[in-house]
Amino acid sequence: ARGFSLPLQLPAGCGDARYFDVSQLGCGPCGAHQRPSAGGSSCVCQPGYRMVSNHGGSSVVCEKCPQNMNGVTQDGWNCISCPKGLTSDGKCKCLSNEILVERSVDGSLLNKALCIHCNGSEQSFSTSDALGNRCVRCEQTFINVSKSCDCNSPNILTGGLCFSASETLPPKGIATVRFGQIGVTLTSAWFLKNLQSSASACWLYSNLTACQALGNMCVMNMNSLSSSSTDACGLFQYIYANTARLGIVHSIPFWRHNLPWLYYGDQPGLASQVLETNHLPVSYSFKGKSKNVKLQFIAASYDAAGNFLKWQSLEGGILQLCPDTQTKLNAAYIFGTTYEQSCKISISKILLDFANPVFYDLFLEYDADDEQQYLWAVPVLNLNLQYSEMYVNQGSSMNNWLLTRRFFLVDTLSGRENDLGKLPRIIRVASKITISIRLVSSSQKGTLYPPLMTIAYTDVLVQNPDTQSVMVSFSVNYEMNQSEAQIQTDITLGVLGGLAVLRSLLKTAGWKRRTGSSVIDLQTVFQFLLFYAGDLANVFFIITVGTGIYWLVFFKVQQFVSVLLPLPSQEKAFVTYIACAFSLKALQFLQLLVSQLTVDIFFIDWERPKGKVLKAVEGEGVVKSAAAPVSIWRTYFIANEWNEIQTVRKINPLFQVLAVLFFLEVVGFSNLALRDFSSSLTRSSESYVAPWSRILRFGVSAALWLAIAFLQIIFFSLFYERFVEDKLSQFVDLCCVSNISVFLLSHSCFGYYIHGRSVHGHADTNMEEINMNLKREAENLCSQRGLLPNTDGQTFQISISRKMRLHYDRIHESLTRRRGPARFLDSAADTFEQSTRAYNTMNKFLSSFIDHVHKEMDYIVKDKLLLEQILGMEFMEPIDKSIFYNDEGLSFSDVLYYGNETTLLIFDFLFFSVVDLASQSFVLAAVLTYLQQEIFRFIRSSVGQKNLTSKTLVDGRFLI
Repeated sequence: ARGFSLPLQLPAGCGDARYFDVSQLGCGPCGAHQRPSAGGSSCVCQPGYRMVSNHGGSSVVCEKCPQNMNGVTQDGWNCISCPKGLTSDGKCKCLSNEILVERSVDGSLLNKALCIHCNGSEQSFSTSDALGNRCVRCEQTFINVSKSCDCNSPNILTGGLCFSASETLPPKGIATVRFGQIGVTLTSAWFLKNLQSSASACWLYSNLTACQALGNMCVMNMNSLSSSSTDACGLFQYIYANTARLGIVHSIPFWRHNLPWLYYGDQPGLASQVLETNHLPVSYSFKGKSKNVKLQFIAASYDAAGNFLKWQSLEGGILQLCPDTQTKLNAAYIFGTTYEQSCKISISKILLDFANPVFYDLFLEYDADDEQQYLWAVPVLNLNLQYSEMYVNQGSSMNNWLLTRRFFLVDTLSGRENDLGKLPRIIRVASKITISIRLVSSSQKGTLYPPLMTIAYTDVLVQNPDTQSVMVSFSVNYEMNQSEAQIQTDITLGVLGGLAVLRSLLKTAGWKRRTGSSVIDLQTVFQFLLFYAGDLANVFFIITVGTGIYWLVFFKVQQFVSVLLPLPSQEKAFVTYIACAFSLKALQFLQLLVSQLTVDIFFIDWERPKGKVLKAVEGEGVVKSAAAPVSIWRTYFIANEWNEIQTVRKINPLFQVLAVLFFLEVVGFSNLALRDFSSSLTRSSESYVAPWSRILRFGVSAALWLAIAFLQIIFFSLFYERFVEDKLSQFVDLCCVSNISVFLLSHSCFGYYIHGRSVHGHADTNMEEINMNLKREAENLCSQRGLLPNTDGQTFQISISRKMRLHYDRIHESLTRRRGPARFLDSAADTFEQSTRAYNTMNKFLSSFIDHVHKEMDYIVKDKLLLEQILGMEFMEPIDKSIFYNDEGLSFSDVLYYGNETTLLIFDFLFFSVVDLASQSFVLAAVLTYLQQEIFRFIRSSVGQKNLTSKTLVDGRFLI
């Protein structure tokens, strides 16, 4: 590495006798009587020496001039006599208002240089130019005031102009510029040189360029106003107020003849009149023959001195400081496409690209009915504008805004304190530019209010331009008055919220009836709040889904522009609704999970012993006959099947997530969520991609989620469960074949009953007899399976009496005293026998209860009233007798995932949406949603299995 290194040498470090050799990137010696040039990259002759030859670098030969010709010509090649002395460079000099002549008209070198005085008398009025090499006509104000090229006292010389002391001039201007963000006020070299002269020329002569220059200095001072100040804006306002006699331009009251249009006026409420009273005489449409989606912005541009440069279209990125492709830059002016661009730009690049500030007056070009092109002035809201040192446009209402017209992107001029050629001390950058396009609320033809440009400037104290940077952004927003939509949403929320209260009260009343309690206590209030949380979650879900799909449909399919999307700041209420819906639905889901995990369940075995068997009695040495044991394997088999159907759903959750993700990311439905009018599912990689709309993201995902879920439910209910597998119906059939009934209590006095008593009397038999029994059933050679004679009803909703519940609990206490054997062999015999007796007691009690053995705890079977079915509650209270309600469906699924698909589906979607809105990633939302489903499925399955073993005495080791 050492062999490829070289010392770092800079031109400034080469000294007075060496120059910087660009071929070696190092310092080299100059020859005799030479010194480095001003740039340092070559050598030049010392004063008093002329060049004989010069081939660049150090290839220079110098020769001393003779004593009588000790000066050197301006080009350095010849010696010449200088009558009025020499400059520090050894060249001839002349006095003020004289020009130096070294050659004759034909180019012959003179022996003695001449200093020729420019004739400033009448008819000539000439003076030397800035370089001092030719005579030019002096400035007209000198001639007007003094009839010469001199501006002697008492006349006033300012900014290269001469004004008579007898004329009424504007007040003495203050050449200061205030940079409020960093708290610095400095005297600007540009203002010091040009402010007073521009104001005076504009006031006395109505000089157009001077008036424009004065206006530009006011804009550089942030249009700031003060009643006592005579800064640039104060002088402009002085001239504006005293030139009303000149009239106005284009019938615009704020645009005075000869003056630039800087302000709209400071009357209260004027801003709202400008922005909302009139609308543009042009309409915009997204589709059809009258398609018009191009915003033709055009700007009149001026330099700092007030010279008009040209008309400039904003296409091509005139206002966008961040670099990008032409197509993406022009996308900012396609109507309906929300545009956002931001980047960080180094101060060194800004100083290089914006050495001279350019000022703009912005207009919107449109074609009138007479095919004539017109311009509509675009007002500017300058957030840095100060009135008496107060920011009047920040955080104030529209009625208090002070609108302006002219603006700039970068000001590197006003922050220079001394030499205008040096780096500025402070620069001002338009760090945030926003063009707001507002739709007329009642418009059905794409009518717009005048656009508004909002600008925020950042003051930067220049210290190290190479390391300093500033963040800039440019955006185009589309908005409309959303108050009516918000009112409609609030009304809908109020109405549905009131209905939710009524529904929750009915649920609470039904819950009280099912728990057998008639006292309104704290638990009742808590249960009401849980019911209300679930119903209110549904209200928020309906509102958000309806809102999202409404905006998706009406914004994307409209031809003439009638609606515009809410701004991101206006979406906060919508996001809040989604958050409320998710939080409340999560609470309902957890309550549902807890209730399902604590349900009381028992399997009633109807099988009776077949004959007797001989059994040895321990300790007595004798053999006695006993009833043949009934096999427990049928109960274990039913328990396993029940354990499997606990988490069965009406849809396939994995397919649901994958299908939604496929349509969003692969098919391209996610492109419908972009804030533009295009309804295309594909986008070119070279085209501009608008930012996402959270409302549209929610609407697209909601439409897909619900549509796919609906199709799944239709498929499973009409096809799969009919022709392939219906697990719940098969479970009911299996109970009947196994001769086992299922007794469920989801509440203290309410539950479900699956009648599985075999019509054949026995199920614990061989294969041949089972097949024969099934064949007899198929041929109607035996009785029907129903609980009542000659009926098929096997499933019931049951409302049990309080006496029945108390008797059940007494047996259940002994049943659950020991929650199943811990090992196959090593267990306490007495505890096992006690649990077995309790199990047999419960089995005997429930089977005798079903057989109407207990007259004091009897039951009746009846149909539910239609209103009871609609309200989901029972009107009749089971005081003396329990009530079995015929169930034509499979209502016992309410204690399973299967019967709560709506709650699960909404919870999954809201979880998906919350993750997506937080991360703006459909993929991440899909992955986390599936993981959430699996986690809760595992919890429901594992804890439900433990509850099953504890309530039914089924050993958990036999559940697979």
